[in-house]
Amino acid sequence: MVNAKQNQSDVVIFILLGFSDYPKLQVPFFLLFLNIYVVTVVGNLGMIVIIKINPKLHTPMYFFLSHLSFVDFSYSTIITPKLLDILVVEDRSISFEGCIAQFCFAATCLVIETFLLAVMAYDRFVAICNPLLYTVVMSQTRCALLIAGAYTWGTISSLIFTYTLLILSFHGNNIINNFLCEYSAILSASFSDKHVTEIILSILANFNTFFTLIIVLTSYLFIFVTVLKRHSASGRHKAFSTCVSHLTAVTIFYGTILFLYCVPSSKNSWLIIRMGTVFCTVVIPMLNPLIYSLRNKDVKETIRKIIGH
Repeated sequence: MVNAKQNQSDVVIFILLGFSDYPKLQVPFFLLFLNIYVVTVVGNLGMIVIIKINPKLHTPMYFFLSHLSFVDFSYSTIITPKLLDILVVEDRSISFEGCIAQFCFAATCLVIETFLLAVMAYDRFVAICNPLLYTVVMSQTRCALLIAGAYTWGTISSLIFTYTLLILSFHGNNIINNFLCEYSAILSASFSDKHVTEIILSILANFNTFFTLIIVLTSYLFIFVTVLKRHSASGRHKAFSTCVSHLTAVTIFYGTILFLYCVPSSKNSWLIIRMGTVFCTVVIPMLNPLIYSLRNKDVKETIRKIIGH
């Protein structure tokens, strides 16, 4: 059997089909995704700068948001440039090393983002359900530990996923009917026994998705119950308004992930899978800074000051 190390002498190439079955749409797609990427970069880096320079935003919620912006910027930068490249050049190939590296870094960002969203939901739970203890519970040390935990587990998960691919065997040219190197596509290109790899994937992916989703749902269940107990309508509105942005981001993110979970892997669903993947990897990183900035007075005020100068 040819293992991953031996693959280096036997040149292994992956060919990303992308949207090549729609030749007339290559240029419109390129312009669309280029504009989305520019907005993503400006929006996420801008959010980091705004949080840094405005003392009013030096709170746990915005500390977590700055890391979410960094992860979204990184995730988009790992995926979108290659997507733009295969839309304008005839050579849609990517080396074995390049494909594995793209998957590894993208998986790291994706797992970190799921845990960051769970941490942010926990932050809102503490702020609304235990406001008197908020500064104690969400201390700088605890916030740093939560962030470190998200990054550490994201890295560990990604390395496990990557290792399960590296122990497989590949040869020659391999077609990926997508615009990025995603796990199932790389796995299907291997001629090794995939049973153990698929079990590890199933356990780890389901744990990352549903463990964090349970934290988010539980947090918002307690928030909802606590807010409904308040007698003041203005108090209920104020409490809910602090959660709207995060709840919107969570709904879009997990909605897309669960949608991709439910789509059957067949030839008839390839286009749906590609569009869902575009939304998850390209569109969501653009939407997050917009969602969090449009409803926040302090963020909008800082933007106006920057533009005014």
